[in-house]
Amino acid sequence: MPVQNAEIAAMFDQAAELLEIGGENQFRVRAYRRATREIEGLPKAVTSLLESGSDLSELPGIGKDLAGKIADIVKTGHFDLLDMLKRKLPGELGDIAALPGLGPKRIKLLYDKLKARTLKDLRQVIKAGRLRELRGFGPGIEKKLLGALERPQAPKRFKLSVAEAEAEALVAFLRGSGRAVVAGSYRRRRDTVGDLDVLVTAKNGAAVGNRLVEYENVAQVVAHGPTRTTVMLRSGLQVDVRAVPEESYGAALLYFTGSKAHNIALRGLANQHGWKLNEYGLFSGKRRIAGATEKDVYEKLGLAFIPPELREDRGEVAASRAGRLPTLVKLSDVRGDLHVHSDWTDGTVPIAGMAEAAQAQGYEYIALTDHSRRVAMAHGLDPARLARQIHEIDRLNEKFKNFTILKGIEVDILRDGSLDLPDSSLAKLDVVVAAVHSHFDLPRQAQTDRVVRALENRHVTILAHPTGRLIGERDPYAIDMDAVISAALKTGCYLELNSEPDRLDLNDFHAHAAKLAGVKLAVSTDSHSIDAFQYMRFGIDQARRAWLTADDVLNTRPLEKLRKLLKR
Repeated sequence: MPVQNAEIAAMFDQAAELLEIGGENQFRVRAYRRATREIEGLPKAVTSLLESGSDLSELPGIGKDLAGKIADIVKTGHFDLLDMLKRKLPGELGDIAALPGLGPKRIKLLYDKLKARTLKDLRQVIKAGRLRELRGFGPGIEKKLLGALERPQAPKRFKLSVAEAEAEALVAFLRGSGRAVVAGSYRRRRDTVGDLDVLVTAKNGAAVGNRLVEYENVAQVVAHGPTRTTVMLRSGLQVDVRAVPEESYGAALLYFTGSKAHNIALRGLANQHGWKLNEYGLFSGKRRIAGATEKDVYEKLGLAFIPPELREDRGEVAASRAGRLPTLVKLSDVRGDLHVHSDWTDGTVPIAGMAEAAQAQGYEYIALTDHSRRVAMAHGLDPARLARQIHEIDRLNEKFKNFTILKGIEVDILRDGSLDLPDSSLAKLDVVVAAVHSHFDLPRQAQTDRVVRALENRHVTILAHPTGRLIGERDPYAIDMDAVISAALKTGCYLELNSEPDRLDLNDFHAHAAKLAGVKLAVSTDSHSIDAFQYMRFGIDQARRAWLTADDVLNTRPLEKLRKLLKR
């Protein structure tokens, strides 16, 4: 089975982490991180690009050296540099790196100052109270680490983007066996997925199972029966494939899509009529009265079809019965992207290239929001460079027809809530995206006050990735999101739903809370490369889970209406 993009990206990401722990040159570390993002965002498999003769070194952020390493990984399935770094890494620092709240700098401090080489060493250091000797290790981190060390390891969950790559390849492989669809939390588009539930319409279930075990990406066959086969893929993702008859397809899809709470609510409705609902159909006695399609089952229960993203038992059944289900936002509703980077800071493509890629998406506008000077590693913009960039954008806009680059900045929120650039610079911009990039460990009230103060600056338009989470890598910082939402409403600011698969921040709960409060959201990609515009679909998935309509999303407006909303 060809090595998948997600596997290559994971190898590069881990190599970057280990290089940073080892004190490697930061430019080399950044190169691997940028390559990771580029590989994750590619719309085609690396293997197919190589087979077609494409030169990977021409991809932004790759170059000849990394292109050669990628080709070697595809050929051998191994990354020699990563294997060497793992051997070289002392003790169990790789395992320590997997703990929450620890980045490379903190791991290096633990090793250099406290000689913590193993998980056992770390436990002893924490219990002896020595962790507090290190700057930046407060009681909150100590408690989080101790909890992670003492609790059993939770089953691994996979980011939606990684699960999607696995699911699409698998469905393509199984398609000859019958109609194949992935159900479960994947179909509900949760931000992480524990396993894949695949349904295939087929009369011969054993043949479907036989086909699955021949899939080259299978690492282990867990179970192989007449109607259900379970395998473990190389990535560690478990897959359950079930063969279902056509007459039960809708009921099975409904049942295995879930959620469990949603299914219980539906069974309760069926019971009120004296019916029985299960994965085989909706039955009155022994007679199947619905089950071939999900729509048939819902209609028989007196409900309008409920989109999979809403099936979490959060009021969707009552809303369906009352005819009050929202018309959810669609990817085709999006008219532009309000958080985009270029090679002026840490993006990989010139401004003109990002604009051309956005036009290829059918967009009417983008907001160019490169970093401000506080993000030194990204070569952030100071007032003088920002002024030059504004001039460059004006020059480019003169050339465009029916497309506009909005002038913007992703400005850092400093520790005290002030902003990284003066008001005189921010006043020249169409969009000011404010973001927290440092001091993630502030106490909850201090972090909240910091963000609220930033929103009170009359030039701020949007709060970017509001909780700072990186899925599976960094927990959200402590912040009162209800207070932040209230401040956004009071000041006329908007909140971002960041579509980057590592972030998906805001989560669906907070995005829904913002909607209920009357605060609109910008669904943005935070694109650092051309291919990253593809991330918009993940943000729209999250927006749909939050019950958002097109009216709730800022960047579904045409430019003229958007400009009015951008003015404080």
